Amino acid sequence: MSVISHITLGTNDPARAGSFYDAALGVLGFRRLPKPEGKPPAYEKGGMPTIYLYIPEDGRPATWGNGTHIAFTAETRDIVDQFHRNALASGGTCAGEPGLRPHYSENYYAAYVRDPDGNKLQAVCYEEPKQ
Repeated sequence: MSVISHITLGTNDPARAGSFYDAALGVLGFRRLPKPEGKPPAYEKGGMPTIYLYIPEDGRPATWGNGTHIAFTAETRDIVDQFHRNALASGGTCAGEPGLRPHYSENYYAAYVRDPDGNKLQAVCYEEPKQ
């Protein structure tokens, strides 16, 4: 059982966010959950945590957290690369090209993007390269 139930990210445009997350999270094995018309997009990968994309309830614009991001595990480095390509092709911006981050660990391969609302996301793979 996951220790995290769900993660909610703010969006100013749920349809745009849904298109972005369909592409970016789809390559990581997440699927969009079926929801009634008008409900915000939500994604899962084999259960919790669920990723929700909501317009803020207080009526103010959604903003991103400075110094915060969500890191998703990728099974291979190729999937990290595809996550990055899909995110950029779907309206995201680059926040760090795919590559090794040896200052974290020897096999830490990651890419960083920002979604169309500015939320920072990462895909990371810890696998050792194939010889």
